[in-house]
This record gives sequence, C-alpha cells and structure tokens, in this order.
Amino acid sequence: MKKIFLIASLLLSFVGFTFAQTTKPAEKTKTAAATTTAKPATTAGPTKKDGTADMRYKSNKDAAKAQPATTHTKKDGTADKRYKENKTAK
Repeated sequence: MKKIFLIASLLLSFVGFTFAQTTKPAEKTKTAAATTTAKPATTAGPTKKDGTADMRYKSNKDAAKAQPATTHTKKDGTADKRYKENKTAK
C-alpha cells in the first residue's frame, strides 16, 4: 500500500511540475510614437486621409520644389540648432 501511495504522489507531483512550466508570453504593447509615422503636411493644399500632401495637385508640387527656410535639418526633420541660420536671436 505504501508503494502505491508513493507512486501516486510522485505522479501527481510530476503533473504539477509540468503545468507550472506553461506560462503565457507577455503581450507586446504598442507605443503611440510607433504608430504615428506619417508627418502632417505643412502646405495649404489638398491632403490625403493620412494628412500628407496630395501630390496630384499643382500647389503641393510647387511647395515640395520650393527651397526650405533652413537647409540643415536633423533626421526627424526639425531644424539643427548647431548652425547659425537655425538659432534664435537673443
């Protein structure tokens, strides 16, 4: 009887160990910065649903060809403050 009880308790403990190993992986959360990759249009012409300029119109094509006020920009499109033309007057 002791042998049967020992075998049954070992089997139950092994079953418990196998269930303890199965865990759900953590869900990835999306950040707001990752979802907003499209830059809004700065022109007054017609825009698409995502907010970018619609290049089928002449006003938007002309605005894209125009030289920007600053020529030195960072990767994100903002003015690079290391250059004189981008610094604000004191």
